[in-house]
Amino acid sequence: MMRVKYAAFVLLSFGITMLCSFSSNKGKPQQKQVLRRIIVDAGHGGADIGARGRYSTESQISLEVALKLEKMLQDALPDVEIIMTRKTDIFHSVIQKADIANQAKGDLFVCIHVNSAAPSRHREFVGYKTVKVRRKGKLVSQRVKDYRTWTTPNPAMGTETYIYGIDKTDERKAVASEGLDEYLDSVSVKILEARKKTDANDPTKTMLANILTQQYFQRSAKLAMTIEEEFLKIGRISRKAQQRKKGIWVLQAVNMPAVLVETGFISNPDEEDYLNSEKGQLEICQVVTKAVRIYKNSLENQAGITAAGNRK
Repeated sequence: MMRVKYAAFVLLSFGITMLCSFSSNKGKPQQKQVLRRIIVDAGHGGADIGARGRYSTESQISLEVALKLEKMLQDALPDVEIIMTRKTDIFHSVIQKADIANQAKGDLFVCIHVNSAAPSRHREFVGYKTVKVRRKGKLVSQRVKDYRTWTTPNPAMGTETYIYGIDKTDERKAVASEGLDEYLDSVSVKILEARKKTDANDPTKTMLANILTQQYFQRSAKLAMTIEEEFLKIGRISRKAQQRKKGIWVLQAVNMPAVLVETGFISNPDEEDYLNSEKGQLEICQVVTKAVRIYKNSLENQAGITAAGNRK
């Protein structure tokens, strides 16, 4: 029994290295396409407008950028299928968005959003005023300081790209585990046969879910950092790649590497103008497209190295 489980363990572990590698056909190595399908999600939609600026909404800007990104990715990566979670002003819950991505068997999830910050509040002392206060059951006059208060748009600006929440690893593992059967089926017939000999609750499967989760994390983080590096190159302020402690549900619910791009602050008038401009939207799409191309090339190079190593 121990020998059978060990053999299954070895074969299943070997399957992880095969994800971006090759399978043999009559003795000739074949390179598997590492990035076949990208899911592009325009944040919010329909009645859910997201953040609001002076004259535009997050939902509107996200859709405009996502549609341009779809076209740019199609032109730059003709061998990759681009699937949109929405192409019109309609509402999908985050559950529906994740279902669309998972059912499409995407290899990468890119979510487009717009950021916002609360107005800056100001207070200025203008003198004293007399107010009535109750003391021992009687109303008496009292002089107190008087202030003038007002708000101005928050000066926050720049981009930031998120990956799944720092405390959501368990949820991510659960999603990876759900997609593990299909992943193993696609890797190798021998691995599939070994898996069929193991119990559904075998620790080997848990181990593989952990490895797949780590792979998704590493790939998501790498793409997020590349996106922010590319924003810096065109002169945008980068607030860096981040993990939100509270988490972003859809990022941990999709069974693939995933990033959410906050393209700018709609609460800042200058940023809102940029986000609504043709120039601004095209620059955003160019940055994301270039980062995805770098990401794809990296995966292909890694797969090539693996294939070369296997041929030795």
